[in-house]
Amino acid sequence: MFDTKIAIVLRNNLASWQKLNVTAFLMSGIAGQHPEMIGEAYKDRAGNLYNPLSIQPIIVLSAEDETMSAIHRRSLERGVTSSLFIEEMFATGHDVANRAVFAEYAPDDAKVVGIAIRAEKKIVDKITKGATMHQ
Repeated sequence: MFDTKIAIVLRNNLASWQKLNVTAFLMSGIAGQHPEMIGEAYKDRAGNLYNPLSIQPIIVLSAEDETMSAIHRRSLERGVTSSLFIEEMFATGHDVANRAVFAEYAPDDAKVVGIAIRAEKKIVDKITKGATMHQ
């Protein structure tokens, strides 16, 4: 049905609130990069309007630190733009601070806690190799 796949990979040792927070932030990045993946507004029987949602399913995976680093590296090697959340961003309180702390790290020392990608299905599967279904 879809030529592309959306995958969010979360580090497996995050607290529940962190998993939810990171997932929301990462998905907003994917939607911002690919606005065509957002459908029409929803409308209930009473006529109330609701925000449009993704037209495409999203898979949520889990991985250990080493696998997270490998997934990050593979996405860069394949030129796939990703949404990335690093551990240090939990200590900030707003977008400017997030970007400032993010800029202090490079791929070889970033403590990646979440990554989201949207690309051709086969590419996403290769990039996320080693990650498992989130439980």
